[in-house]
Amino acid sequence: MNFLNGVILIQTDTTVGFLSKKEKPLLEKKRRKAGKEFLKVTSSFKELPRVPMRFRKEVRRSRKKSFVFPNGSSFRVVSGKHKNFIQKFGTMFSTSANLSGEKFEEKIAKNLADSFFETADGFSENRASQIIKLGKTRKIILRK
Repeated sequence: MNFLNGVILIQTDTTVGFLSKKEKPLLEKKRRKAGKEFLKVTSSFKELPRVPMRFRKEVRRSRKKSFVFPNGSSFRVVSGKHKNFIQKFGTMFSTSANLSGEKFEEKIAKNLADSFFETADGFSENRASQIIKLGKTRKIILRK
């Protein structure tokens, strides 16, 4: 499974994305400034850090939502066909399949990726997940 060390282009449950077991390849391929953490995608709620008591039910029932936790880490529990991939290979770092600040272009994304998994339908850029920042007692919607 050598392809896991590089950047993988894949259709996620929300949009087209890059996945990697390590952050460094994603930083280099996306030409992204260091210091900004990547989202971690997982197939199980057991992998999440401690969720503030007030938001546990909301996080457990969420679909296509990403959460930034009080400790600064961000996670999304995936569903659908993408969940099967993540279950097989474990928690991975994820980001949109484009250069930082640019729109998705399939040709560029395929050139940036070390490997890609394309469905029979091809890649489709759908709506990205909602991002919610959780505090101990309140939440802030960062992206609708």
